[in-house]
Amino acid sequence: MTESRTKPTAAVIVPCLNEEEAVRGLVEDVIAVRDDPVTPVSIDRILVVDNGSTDRTAQMARNAGAEVVSEPRRGYGRACLTGVLASGDVDYIVLMDGDRSDVPAELPRLVAPILRGEADLVIGSRMLGTYERGSLLPQQIVGNRIAALVTRILYGVRLTDIGPFRVIGRERLLGLGMREMTYGWSIEMIVRAVRGGLTVREVPVTYRNRAGGVSKVSGNMRASVTAGYRIMAAIFRARRDDTPLPADLAAYLERRTSAR
Repeated sequence: MTESRTKPTAAVIVPCLNEEEAVRGLVEDVIAVRDDPVTPVSIDRILVVDNGSTDRTAQMARNAGAEVVSEPRRGYGRACLTGVLASGDVDYIVLMDGDRSDVPAELPRLVAPILRGEADLVIGSRMLGTYERGSLLPQQIVGNRIAALVTRILYGVRLTDIGPFRVIGRERLLGLGMREMTYGWSIEMIVRAVRGGLTVREVPVTYRNRAGGVSKVSGNMRASVTAGYRIMAAIFRARRDDTPLPADLAAYLERRTSAR
């Protein structure tokens, strides 16, 4: 048996919308981490979820060595969920953005608390780490702080950031009953993890300016306000379980229950 097969397995999920300038470099960064023998997990899948791109995102990702999953239904959470459901039988899910602002080489830093049994969900905090000038606009920083404060007040979890770079067990994630299919996905994951008794930890990470293209959130004020509203709404909606699960997630959970 090779060394890589003795390691826990992981799938890297990258939701993308019109990221042709950045996605190739990101996939190459992830492959470098995958091929590094000291990486503590075996990265079995690199899945770029094309969320209805009108450019060459899918082609560039495929050329770089990633698997491409098409999800034409728009929504950040929708793209993330589709990637998770397509990831197969792996132990962990790694989520990161497709604009190459996250640094894949820091993946071992996020995985470590989980492998030590100290956490169930680990979030890369740009506030605890460093971020390049211009990579986070003022409205993003303020919005993150407000979301973190409200989450602390309502659920008792201390956060500094609602960052996109994160690691969680695949079955734990699918068992959370995620319902938010827009930009509220990231905060809903945290809230549902806390409600479910999981341990949430932050680790410092580096955040770079995007490698190309335009941010879907901070590219204009209207998009920023819309994303902020959806994030805040998700914090409160995650307190309830009376809204239907996405059909594909519900079907997966039913099959999993039947197989037991």
